[in-house]
Amino acid sequence: MDSVLERALLTTFRWQARHAMRISEVDQRQPPAPPTGPVSLYVHVPFCTALCPFCTFHRVPFHERASGRYFAALRDELRLYHRSGFSFSSLYVGGGTPTCAPGELVETIALARELFGMSEISVETNPTDLRPAVLEPLAEVGVQRLSVGVQSFDDGLLRAMERYDHYGSSAEIIERINGAADSFPTLNVDLMYNLPNQDLPSLEHDIDVVLGLRSNQVSFYPLMTAHSAAAKIRATMGTPGPSRAHEFYERYLARLRPAFRPQSCWCFSRTAAAIDEYVVDADDYVGIGSGAFSYLDGTLYATTFSLNHYADRVSRGLPGITGKRSFTLDDRLKNAFLTGLFGLELRKARVQARWGDEFEAHLRLALDAMTLIGAVTEDSTAWRLTNRGMYLWVLMMSEFYESVNRFREAMRAGIRDELDALAAPDQTDKPDQPDKPGA
Repeated sequence: MDSVLERALLTTFRWQARHAMRISEVDQRQPPAPPTGPVSLYVHVPFCTALCPFCTFHRVPFHERASGRYFAALRDELRLYHRSGFSFSSLYVGGGTPTCAPGELVETIALARELFGMSEISVETNPTDLRPAVLEPLAEVGVQRLSVGVQSFDDGLLRAMERYDHYGSSAEIIERINGAADSFPTLNVDLMYNLPNQDLPSLEHDIDVVLGLRSNQVSFYPLMTAHSAAAKIRATMGTPGPSRAHEFYERYLARLRPAFRPQSCWCFSRTAAAIDEYVVDADDYVGIGSGAFSYLDGTLYATTFSLNHYADRVSRGLPGITGKRSFTLDDRLKNAFLTGLFGLELRKARVQARWGDEFEAHLRLALDAMTLIGAVTEDSTAWRLTNRGMYLWVLMMSEFYESVNRFREAMRAGIRDELDALAAPDQTDKPDQPDKPGA
């Protein structure tokens, strides 16, 4: 990935990604209007029993009292979107670690199914929650995909990431994953690469373990950071060395096939029936919960990062939305291009049905450039990513998520007193702290 054209494309995309996250503060009094097409639902649960130093997501230490209030607010916001006429095609519960409070989680999923009837449900968890008391209720409530955050099967890296003591050794994690493999149609394992001090033998070991696991899906993510996370990574894991991300990614592709087939640029499944984390069939999604994002009819919405402010808004019959950015037609088409091809193939019939001739009129130059560098192939029915294109798309999606991470970092800085209170042993609820999205 060192051609002049590739560097120019990434530089341009980096600017566009940062520009897209310039979200303005709003006081949203009701949910946005539901779009006509399929809509995915994302529910954010920020609680974790341990805060990993590399993590850039919105997460807070688990407290039972705070989590009870928070889950009650989630259920109230689900009811609000139901009254507003929304229907959802799928549900993804992420975090944090949603299974920190399994009873609350199951109750929330049950309500979502009762209100919206979706059958495709995914939940994130950590290795220590792979036990019958957690797994059986999740399976009974209809969870089809469980995604386990492992990050690495290298005990040295697990210690550096401060996960070994919290979530067990690689041998213990392997045993738990294999024991849970029959509980859900899709059991996904999340791993990271390009970590500080990670070398090729360590990477090869991770791949060897994955190939021998009974789980049927794996997602490999490059290390993505924000400023505060980078400082913690240096303090706990060491300074990242020269990037070997491309070499590592190529090794994944070569060794996972044919046992696994790619479903997106960083998700690989043993069977075609496995559910992917990344939903490319729904152009729109709603995110509820503190720190969640929604994208509906070309507008990006951000929910307050203050858990107290979130619960207070919902208790007054308001959605959690406190930030908004409307995209131009050009921005919307570029987003459709990026997210659509991240699923490896973008069918022309689907593009024509949604955008008419506008798609190619606006993106012909980008499509030709991607074809010229060997990232995309085109025929009469679709555009498809090559191996080279898959890695380029990983880089572009990483740039986008790092822009999101910078926004998260700024929002969390605005509620520092609340976060410090949640981290204190004698945690008590603090007054509401509306966060302020920055331009």
